[in-house]
Amino acid sequence: MKTHHTHHEGEPSGRTQETAQSGFRFLPVLTGLFVGILLLSNILASKMVRIGPFVFDGGTLLFPLSYLFGDLLTEVYGYKATRKVIWTGFVMLLIMSVNIWFIGILPAEETWTFQTDYSNILMQMPRIVLASIVAYFAGEYVNSVVLSRMKVLTRGRHLWARTIGSTLAGQFLDTALFVGIAFGGLYPAEILAIMALSNYLFKTGIEAICTPVTYQAVRFMKNREKCDVFDHDEHYNPLPGAR
Repeated sequence: MKTHHTHHEGEPSGRTQETAQSGFRFLPVLTGLFVGILLLSNILASKMVRIGPFVFDGGTLLFPLSYLFGDLLTEVYGYKATRKVIWTGFVMLLIMSVNIWFIGILPAEETWTFQTDYSNILMQMPRIVLASIVAYFAGEYVNSVVLSRMKVLTRGRHLWARTIGSTLAGQFLDTALFVGIAFGGLYPAEILAIMALSNYLFKTGIEAICTPVTYQAVRFMKNREKCDVFDHDEHYNPLPGAR
């Protein structure tokens, strides 16, 4: 079962996940922020951006925050609570995509002349959302598992190694799948390669730069929630509600 430790990095003792989840004060807030960032980054992904030699979709600027929240959730609340938050985001992505598609196929009012603009931009969303779901499911699963396992193996020490190491693994899979599914066939292969490399370097770079912020956020959350979950004997089933 999942337990907590007190012998690492000066973190406080706290409640276990099973006994305290109903009393978590910040978990609903983090869930809302995570889902909002996930939805917004998928909408922004419909525009291609070039900054110097780097080419990436607009969602790349915001998307790394979802991994930072994922690290914070896994580090403080454990794998099981994080899995529920991730599935909440997936469901909202599906709801958003279906509604954008449905509104897009409805006949436009005669004086509304932006149907072509709507179709050119927002009707990309179903494909982008599909790519995001597949990529993020795989990438965040790897990210959460690596972070969770490293926390147990290091007995809660070396947070920087856990957050950066898990992001390097998760973002590699995430970026490769997302670029391939979302933009494959739409752009030349060399552009896709540049896009994938740009995305990967930017996302992992943001994680490294934000490490001091992550340390402070983790310390704050553990102190306030009186919680520090260690996923001992976790089977890492990706499905919600499964053990």
